[in-house]
Amino acid sequence: MASSSSSSPSSSFSSTPPSYSYSSSAIHLDRDHLISILLLLPLESIISFSMTCRRFRSVASADSLWKEICRRDWGGGVVDALVASLSAQDRREYSWKRLYYRVSQAGLLSCRRLLTKDGISPRPRASHSLNFVSDCLVLFGGGCEGGRHLDDTWVAQIGNGFDRVLSWKLVDSGTPSGRFGHTCTVLGKLLVLFGGINDNGVRQNDTWVGQVTEEGSSVAKISWRLLDLEPVVPPARGAHAACCIENRQLVIHGGIGLYGLRLNDTWLLDLSESQSARWHQVMNIRPSPPARSGHSINWIGDKRIVLFGGRGSGFEVLNDLWILDIGGDNPKWKELKYDSPNLPDRPLPRVGHSATMMVGGNILIYGGEDSQRHRKDDFWMLNLGSLSRFQTTGLKKYLRRMWKKLEVEGHCPNLRSFHGACTDVSGFHLFIFGGMVDGIVHPAEPFGLRFDGELHLVELVF
Repeated sequence: MASSSSSSPSSSFSSTPPSYSYSSSAIHLDRDHLISILLLLPLESIISFSMTCRRFRSVASADSLWKEICRRDWGGGVVDALVASLSAQDRREYSWKRLYYRVSQAGLLSCRRLLTKDGISPRPRASHSLNFVSDCLVLFGGGCEGGRHLDDTWVAQIGNGFDRVLSWKLVDSGTPSGRFGHTCTVLGKLLVLFGGINDNGVRQNDTWVGQVTEEGSSVAKISWRLLDLEPVVPPARGAHAACCIENRQLVIHGGIGLYGLRLNDTWLLDLSESQSARWHQVMNIRPSPPARSGHSINWIGDKRIVLFGGRGSGFEVLNDLWILDIGGDNPKWKELKYDSPNLPDRPLPRVGHSATMMVGGNILIYGGEDSQRHRKDDFWMLNLGSLSRFQTTGLKKYLRRMWKKLEVEGHCPNLRSFHGACTDVSGFHLFIFGGMVDGIVHPAEPFGLRFDGELHLVELVF
């Protein structure tokens, strides 16, 4: 205060304002250097930068910058897959800035049922796994009519511009034993399968690694290998949730353990060095999510994981949202609470839903069922940008923007739960197979139940 009041008018006018000093320094930087700096900034700061002067507006509008922003926010694999699907002329005419904004504002999905050649396809099932790896859909296991488990592996190859008609192939792969309620997670070009339940009710805690081998245009085989990870392994379980971190680490959480006990533990398996891979438990620090099964977890960048929904120990069905940060020495859970009296739209409680990372770095929630086994066919997008900004600022406006219910056109999949879902590398295409769907109600049953065997394709419209 004293020094400010003692400054003379002449000294004030001779001083260069800080903002002008900064901009005059930045304006002499070459274009590539400016772009490298902008890629370190959040989107709001890039927009503010573009409003400074004509040159900065030109730099901030450059298509090369927006292509790298897409690569930064969506992942390099998404951008590479998208470029590979375009013709040379389309690449020249493509606007990455326009695409970025259209994807971020997308609110419509297009759905269709995919046909199979010769009518050959996996039998109807639920609680199976469906993954996209090495340009192939890989389906394993699940439960079917009569409460029986399955131990079959099916593969369907998908290339750029496939004709919406798939050819499923039953692969003799030396598979793991039959099971349902397991998880199968993609780490790079590998599949990592853990746990599950067989038709005798026995819970598993084995870990398998699968790899697709291709020969020319046809799939030769998928080979499974059991990992020896003793002596420390997670307790046996099924109906747990799993995700990968940076294509190196597998994370599992919760599920149904021995005697039907629901779990709330978290385990991490680092596969970056396959010879020294070992499980270790991430110790829970209160508060932490209540024990549950049939929920979902997704990696959302850095060392953070988001958890949604599931069925609790009292058989209540949940729609709470938690963030786990396992970076550093002290892992922390944090619940994102809706403490406002005017609750924003968000998904109703559900179990047996799918939660899949789509293009744009957002998570698409689909289906599931409530505590009365009423199945759902709604699609919700969880905006991770708004989630992150709400965590950072606590501003309620970001909380209101976090969830968006998407409209659907075309042949929408039936109400279903415990289905399999995955995206291709681009993140534009979601594949949904099987699940439990509503069927004919028999006099002795309060709800009809049947297993589905259809494959659906869901695409973002923008």
